[in-house]
Amino acid sequence: MTTERRQEPAQNASERAMLEGWLDYHRQTLAWKCDGLTDEQLRTASAEPSELTLMGLVRHMAEVERHWFRNVLVMDDPGPIYYSEQDPDGDFHVTEADTWAEAYATWQSEIETARRNAAGLGLDELSQRKSRRTDEPFSLRWIYTHMIEEYARHNGHADLLRERIDGATGD
Repeated sequence: MTTERRQEPAQNASERAMLEGWLDYHRQTLAWKCDGLTDEQLRTASAEPSELTLMGLVRHMAEVERHWFRNVLVMDDPGPIYYSEQDPDGDFHVTEADTWAEAYATWQSEIETARRNAAGLGLDELSQRKSRRTDEPFSLRWIYTHMIEEYARHNGHADLLRERIDGATGD
């Protein structure tokens, strides 16, 4: 595993650059944790009974990007990619037919859409869709902060998965 593409944001960056920088850093961290593995390794679950895999995490994050930056922020709801009413955890349920090439391309496409949808909006801009719990919209600042938290939590899972697969460790 290499860290060449990961770069922390400048310590004196503006708030927007800081939030976008940390989000990109965590996106890059997940890609780094998957780097150099075969499809079979990326579909390897951590330990029974868990079905958690690196490919499943990437597919999940594609769904999360889609939800927050499309469905919530701009109310564009193209529907789920991997899950369904019948299988609400379908993003995590990988099969032999699932490939890294497809999962990675889908994830990157959702990241690019997220960037486009957030571009030009201020951090105080409110989402078009409201919270089901509070009936209040989310600020773009809140969405960025939540996404950083979501990636950071799942990158902890990715650390453990990668170590179990081939012993590779790193921050």
